[in-house]
Amino acid sequence: MTNKVLEIERILNLDSDALARELAGKYNSLRAQKFIKEQEWKEVRDYIFATDTRTTTNVSNEHSNTTTIPKLAQIRDNLHANYMDAIFPNEEWLIWDGDDEDAVAVDKRRVIEAYTRNKALASGIRETMSDLLYDYIDYGNAFAEVIWVDERHVDPVTGEEETTYVGPRVRRISPYDHVFDPTATSYDKSPKFTRYLKSIGELVKELKDRPELQYDKKVVDRLVDRRNAISAFDHEEANKAEGYVADGFGSISEYLGSHLVEILEFEGDWFEIESGTLHENKIITIADGQFILRMIDNPNWFGKSNKVHVGWRNRSDNLYGMGPLDNLVGMQYRIDHLENLKADAMDQTIRPPLGLKGMIEPFVWGPGERIHIPEDGSIENLAPNPAAFQVDNAIGFYLSMMEEMAGAPKQAAGIRSPGEKTKFEVQTLENNAGRIFHSKTAKFEIKMLEKCMNLFLEAARRNLSTKDVVKVIDTDFGVANFMTITKDDIVAKGKIRPMGARHFAARAQLLQSLNEVHGGPLGQLINPHTSRTALVNLLEENLGLTKYQLYRENIGVSEDQKTQQLVQQAQIGLQGESETPLEENLV
Repeated sequence: MTNKVLEIERILNLDSDALARELAGKYNSLRAQKFIKEQEWKEVRDYIFATDTRTTTNVSNEHSNTTTIPKLAQIRDNLHANYMDAIFPNEEWLIWDGDDEDAVAVDKRRVIEAYTRNKALASGIRETMSDLLYDYIDYGNAFAEVIWVDERHVDPVTGEEETTYVGPRVRRISPYDHVFDPTATSYDKSPKFTRYLKSIGELVKELKDRPELQYDKKVVDRLVDRRNAISAFDHEEANKAEGYVADGFGSISEYLGSHLVEILEFEGDWFEIESGTLHENKIITIADGQFILRMIDNPNWFGKSNKVHVGWRNRSDNLYGMGPLDNLVGMQYRIDHLENLKADAMDQTIRPPLGLKGMIEPFVWGPGERIHIPEDGSIENLAPNPAAFQVDNAIGFYLSMMEEMAGAPKQAAGIRSPGEKTKFEVQTLENNAGRIFHSKTAKFEIKMLEKCMNLFLEAARRNLSTKDVVKVIDTDFGVANFMTITKDDIVAKGKIRPMGARHFAARAQLLQSLNEVHGGPLGQLINPHTSRTALVNLLEENLGLTKYQLYRENIGVSEDQKTQQLVQQAQIGLQGESETPLEENLV
């Protein structure tokens, strides 16, 4: 594997449309190379959303019954629910890890965490990560990008402009709309293409409202003119566009008539062989596979693409990952086959086929019917093979095996091995059984969520030009404050680190170990040397109870003292009332 640079063989004039057609051809070539993989993705999806076997590859079996046991769908839902729960266990799911003295200052950390957490929540980060986790499970590959959005609208009543959301946003990219060179050393170093569909109106609006995109106005006008001149679309123009494939449209005329534009965006390095010119870290946006809409240097401060990729199971010498359901399709096929084979045998037992011997006249088979059987004839039921009813054990075996091979957490699915166990034994077994699950969750968190959130903060640093206001919860008093943030406030050396999944697994292990140590003989020996305050801080952090202020130094002693004082005052009051003469009370 090597660092990959896209190579263009011809001598090109960068101001012409020749480069656009060459790059569109490269996109189509990379797209064709993953055609077989896309067919495998389709087969997995067919089984996940199947209501019977008629929409799956099991349709080739000549069964009268078409039942499907939705095991792949159940595994998918189980994995997704537990991945989400582990990655976002509470509101404090990310931290700022500074790299210098200024970056680790409390105020700086507080501002960066508050801004990132609030903007992520406002931009719908949980919903986006939910969609990406489905891609992670269904396709084994999840792709995302971080963009800057400025969403405003005019209030129809007041006529004033209202701000809906301004800031960075993580956007899912469909695995079908993204291609790259899988032989590169890493995804970041690979040349990549992303496909978008935009309306003409959307392009015109982006040209007007988003000058930072640097779209070529002449090209946008040209695209508009092409749509307006559909009737003049002659045979020669069609021949020129033979090599162009507009996915999802029947013909080039229908495509132009839809007023949609296929946008191909190239990112990476490319080399012009004959001239020997190397172009590094470029973004080239192509419209209709023929026109260069823009060609700019990548503005990202990290010097790389704003795209992120994670694969569920790594392959050797191939950056495309394998999904948890990919090699379970055969087992799904098998259990559906066995289930329908058993159902057919049951139908055959209830309404068995008949064996007729001799010249028997046509008859009605049913209770009370009369059948005339010749002297040398006979009718007998043809019973099915009794082995057909013994497939339940095999089906149960496959169902259990599929759950285990997908790395689903057994305890979360309500599965527990038999026998009495201590709490320590149960926790140990659960941790060991969930190693695959914890590993895959942490992988998604590190390679997808962490990278997205750092690109998220980079986009804010690069594009934030005015003051922004975010809500911050005061941990001392539990009240909401509003903080005004500028670009300088969020510029620092360091990284955003989501800690949900890693914290989730480590927390369970830590609390279980502490409980075992301090609950045994060893705890009595080390108890005089244990800091109660430090232990309280540890529990508060690991249990996610910081915002509730349950634990404060010696708070229980002072509260007990206050309670005792109130009790004593009440007792004194009651005693005084009992010593007052009855006559005074009557007065």
